[in-house]
Amino acid sequence: MYLQLFTIFMVSATLLFAGDSEANGGETCTFKNAPDDFLNSQQRAIETINARLKQYQPSRTGLRSARTVDAGELRWSNFIDAEILGKATRTHVPVAPLSTDTEFVRRIYLDLIGRAPKPADVRAFVDEPSSTKRDELIDRLLNSPDFTYRWANWLGELTQNNRTATNANLNNEGRNAWYEYFRKTVNENRPLKDIVYEMIASSGNNLDSGQLSWQVKTTTPGGPIQDRYDTGMSRAATMFLGMGHYDCLLCHDGRGHLDQLSAWARKATRYEAYKMAAFFSRVNITGRNVRAGDPYFNSFDISDRTTGTYDLNTNYGNRPNRVKVGTAINLMPEYRDGTTYGTNTVWRDAFADKLVHDPMFARNMVNRMWKQLFTMALAEPVDQLDPARLDPKNPPPDPWTFQATHPELLEQLAGYFQETNYNLRDTVRLMVTSTAYQLSSRYEGEWKIDYVPMFARHYARRLEGEEVHDTLADASGLMQEYPIGGYGDITVRYAWRMPDATEPQGNQGNARVFMDYFIRGNRDTQVRTQQLSIQQRLALMNDSFVYNRTRVATAPNLAVILKITDNAKMLDELYLTYLARLPADDEKTKAMAFLAKATTATLRSAALEDLAWSVVQKTDFLFNY
Repeated sequence: MYLQLFTIFMVSATLLFAGDSEANGGETCTFKNAPDDFLNSQQRAIETINARLKQYQPSRTGLRSARTVDAGELRWSNFIDAEILGKATRTHVPVAPLSTDTEFVRRIYLDLIGRAPKPADVRAFVDEPSSTKRDELIDRLLNSPDFTYRWANWLGELTQNNRTATNANLNNEGRNAWYEYFRKTVNENRPLKDIVYEMIASSGNNLDSGQLSWQVKTTTPGGPIQDRYDTGMSRAATMFLGMGHYDCLLCHDGRGHLDQLSAWARKATRYEAYKMAAFFSRVNITGRNVRAGDPYFNSFDISDRTTGTYDLNTNYGNRPNRVKVGTAINLMPEYRDGTTYGTNTVWRDAFADKLVHDPMFARNMVNRMWKQLFTMALAEPVDQLDPARLDPKNPPPDPWTFQATHPELLEQLAGYFQETNYNLRDTVRLMVTSTAYQLSSRYEGEWKIDYVPMFARHYARRLEGEEVHDTLADASGLMQEYPIGGYGDITVRYAWRMPDATEPQGNQGNARVFMDYFIRGNRDTQVRTQQLSIQQRLALMNDSFVYNRTRVATAPNLAVILKITDNAKMLDELYLTYLARLPADDEKTKAMAFLAKATTATLRSAALEDLAWSVVQKTDFLFNY
């Protein structure tokens, strides 16, 4: 439903409908051709989470029993808990207990910086007696350089920053400039509204101002200039407002197509979408294509014209013909709230300003942050938000229901985001300091699918390819130096320090191929997913990337562990190094018996390697729980 691909035939951030028109009866309308793919999308998100809970079945985690509790017994830290735990209390839904320190420390490291803690980090945190140690660790990670790298990549994923694409190639230099812009702004704790505003409204060259690559990505081959205006608006609406249905409306009215999908969009018209796209009708995007003597070769200049409108006069391209509506043929911009603009306004600036102050901007951004940290969003899918079903003060008409599982909470989070000047770190901090976030993922009571939208436990998620890479690199101590396209002699060791998922281009140590088994996508025609696959399991068992990081001769940390003469202490260190936890009693009993058979130094080394390989195969290695 939201393929996020740009093709020569139909370009948009989240492709939903392609090339249909009222004139031809909508024969090519994607929804009409396969309605089951689109209906009940939130229920399917719930079912996906429930299925993953069954996939994550660690037989032993070495942690205490996860008996369920009454949510009222837990400490409520902030308004998130008042909504999540409060609703569970009112509806008598038992929830998981608070996560153990061992669970929490691994979870927060992976969520905030993208790799697991080292053994010393785990020991120090577990042994620390302070009652405020979780908040202190959160603040330390939030202000670390690794948080900047990880969340700069989160923004890159959202905005599809990649070096090659089917609509517009940024090349290494343009991609890197955009990535460095994200790194700089996240590091400086710039408001997200300023970051988004600058991507939409800035002018200049995209190598000097990396954020301008967002405009470059609106380039739309195969059609008239109006196709580019449409792409700019639909990308902005989808990424920054969560309103992907604008892409549908640029082909046809909502009536007859979106009636079952969106209470808002079913009443919206193509004409209204035209006027939103008109904000982009004075943007110039000029490629620098002459190599001789131009240091900006293969870059793009972005500027604004003083004339131009959205003209309803096309008969070819990526979308149905644009024909005049009544006497209207040259459209001026009008925002979705009815605000109009004259010729004396820089339309792109006006659009950016309206967008970042639109209530949907704050709702969309906090909803996406919530999904990143809680695995499922409050309102799913994140790119198909329905403004007519989100405001708790204005309930949707029958038979529509609220789109968000907790509409009051979504509104409060949006308000907090605005009050803190659209601060990424403050909003992430609010979410991860909540008890709702810190619940255990283990749930020993009777689990029902109806509990999923209640967030009655923490939902385990499969690690991203970059997280698997970085965790194995840290655990083994075998660090590869990866050159990154366009950075000259600069190399990186961690995958989350790479600017997009096509790196490392040289595939040193088979790193790129290994990470790609975990479906990290390419930010263009292939989307990142959390699916499990046989290939992933086979890669963990057989790939050279894993093999070299579970061998004493190639993994420095494993060689150090081998020097521990006490087998019990050696096992503790092995489990802490690769799993960030101690072995359970039965795990330790079996491993100790296995090691007892290793009566020579050579056999003991081989036994340790076998054990290292075996812990990487455990379910809890592959999941953040």
